[in-house]
Amino acid sequence: MTLPLEGVRIVAVEQYGAGPFGTQHLADLGAEVIKIENPADGGEIGRHVGPYFFEEGDSHFYQSFNRNKKSVTLNLKNAEEKAQLIELLKEADALYDNLRGDLPEKLGLTYAQLKQHNPALVCCHLSAYGREGARKAWPGYDYLMQAEAGYCSLTGEPGGPPARFGLSIIDMMTGTTAALALVSALIGARATGTGRDVDVSLYDVAMHNLNYLATWYLNDGVKTTRTPRSAHPSLTPSQLFKTRDGWMFIMCNKEKFWAVLARLIDKPQWASDPRYCDFKARLANRDQLTEALDAVLMQQPTAYWLEHFGGQVPAAPVNDVGQALDNPFAHEQGLIFNVEHPVRGTIKTLACPIRCPGETLPNRPAPRLGAHNQSILGVRRGRAAENKKPAGVS
Repeated sequence: MTLPLEGVRIVAVEQYGAGPFGTQHLADLGAEVIKIENPADGGEIGRHVGPYFFEEGDSHFYQSFNRNKKSVTLNLKNAEEKAQLIELLKEADALYDNLRGDLPEKLGLTYAQLKQHNPALVCCHLSAYGREGARKAWPGYDYLMQAEAGYCSLTGEPGGPPARFGLSIIDMMTGTTAALALVSALIGARATGTGRDVDVSLYDVAMHNLNYLATWYLNDGVKTTRTPRSAHPSLTPSQLFKTRDGWMFIMCNKEKFWAVLARLIDKPQWASDPRYCDFKARLANRDQLTEALDAVLMQQPTAYWLEHFGGQVPAAPVNDVGQALDNPFAHEQGLIFNVEHPVRGTIKTLACPIRCPGETLPNRPAPRLGAHNQSILGVRRGRAAENKKPAGVS
């Protein structure tokens, strides 16, 4: 058996979060991802995002987005070094970038500009607002997308200020979407021998994620707003509830779960109570139901209820980040593992969420700046020769 993307070579002109997050998925699945970094800038900006560092030019942030990759330093504004990039692309399956929307064409990184060197090359472009339109030259970041696409208006308690997600969720979803775009285009290129451009933007993904809320508004003019306790806009109970020692989230998103919950909290009559008997009734009486459920759930701590429900009711504790990472179940699932680091010895990181039964995914730390200049640029050799190297050789 082999990893799904073994033998695929991707040249990545990437930096910061969204772009590297996408190619990290591909590298985890066996692709050779070669990061192109400008040495004049000290490499990609993610290396310098603090405040936590393993060594100079190697931040915790950088390690979180770049494991299992290779690093080559090239200044693409230098003609000689740009020529070295072209040589790499002649033997690559894909070029991936997350540049500002107007830059791929300026730097000669589009399919139309590169197909003469490699007709089957896939060029995947991740930008803030796309490569076409009035905003193609605009810089853009995750939080801006959350603000403009309505996320901040939906997050937090009613009456409070707008709030963003605690994570850069648009960056990560856009990176993942770009990875999907790249492998989809690669399948087509291998079938036809002809590559193409594919485009993904932070703005497009942020808007697409509005999903059913968008359908409600576009077809019936329903404008979703914030709900108390982070509740689902139409299903209940599906929200935060108080316990003796904190909070838990319960999601009875199917009718069957409501009857089970009512029985397990010794309120079986609630399942047929006209105020609570179905989604419509419970939604109409949500405030009253919240108060009633709080009164019951506050009699015991969160851990008691989770054990008592035993997976029969969809429920979860409200953890902080430390509690989430220390959770025994996370370790049981193999979600946290050790990586050998040249300075720290061993560092911990999160595992790829894609599992390949029977295979062990690669487990290499993010590379130092220019670590693979010699092996990739120093000696001209075809991919066939490269593939003959013993396992584990860079």
